Amino acid sequence: MLKVEVVTPEKRVWSGEAKMVLARTLEGDLGILSDHAPLLGVLVDGKVSIEGVDGSVQEFEVSGGFISVANNRVSVLGESATQ
Repeated sequence: MLKVEVVTPEKRVWSGEAKMVLARTLEGDLGILSDHAPLLGVLVDGKVSIEGVDGSVQEFEVSGGFISVANNRVSVLGESATQ
């Protein structure tokens, strides 16, 4: 299980637990599951999808920013993020 936060400079857009996070970085598409290796990536404009532990899917349009993964915690730090 992953602890996930989607934040912008203005506010926390979403926070919760997830099975998987999908995002696109400058290096390519990422699929993040539990126990993923630590990483820091630069996000490209596009969708970030979060599959919740209950199977629901949350999708966010994120403009720029970073994604950080460490110790089953995922932070999506976007310049802007809308659901």
